[in-house]
Amino acid sequence: MKLYDFFRSGTSHRLRIALNLKGLTYQQVAIDLRREEHLGAAYGKINAQHLVPALDIDGAVLTQTPAIIEWLEERYPATPLLPFDSLERAHVRALAAIIGCDVHPINNRRILEALRHDFGADEAAINRWCRIWIGAGFDAYQALLEARGAGGDFSFGDGPSVADAYLIPQIESARRFKVDLERWPRLMAIDAACAKLEAFQRAAPSAQPDAS
Repeated sequence: MKLYDFFRSGTSHRLRIALNLKGLTYQQVAIDLRREEHLGAAYGKINAQHLVPALDIDGAVLTQTPAIIEWLEERYPATPLLPFDSLERAHVRALAAIIGCDVHPINNRRILEALRHDFGADEAAINRWCRIWIGAGFDAYQALLEARGAGGDFSFGDGPSVADAYLIPQIESARRFKVDLERWPRLMAIDAACAKLEAFQRAAPSAQPDAS
């Protein structure tokens, strides 16, 4: 497997977590978003959408992390990232979707660049924008956990799931945008539990070859 990614990309981060949890080996190819390498013609031949990550599997290129992670779950079921019960799977997918559908898309790089260049937002305004939507998402995430009422160290039960693969990169992003995380103690406990696992440690932005 060949993974085209960027160390600080939240979607790349979540896919690295999923790959690591599955115990899979992959070669990384850094695509530097700061230098806009993703917009070049060479990468456009790999991913026509010009986004990271992309996963090349013997010449077949997969894009969009929800689709890639679902493929991984189907192809490598021995280490599941989703529970067996269909209602519980829906619950875990809903947690992941809070991050993947409602928070990350409006706080990712291309949106923030548009706010800066097209709407004149300064860094204080950018941070305020991110805090609003990250806060709303984290409120919903914690409320969903509390409504379910189950314990465990992770978002679902006693082991990491696809929900954690989505949550942890968003917490990393929240720290970068100076979000006060103390109001979500349950999420902080999950973050601490995940930080103890090698799969999450190796996936962290600071641990990547292109980190700088």
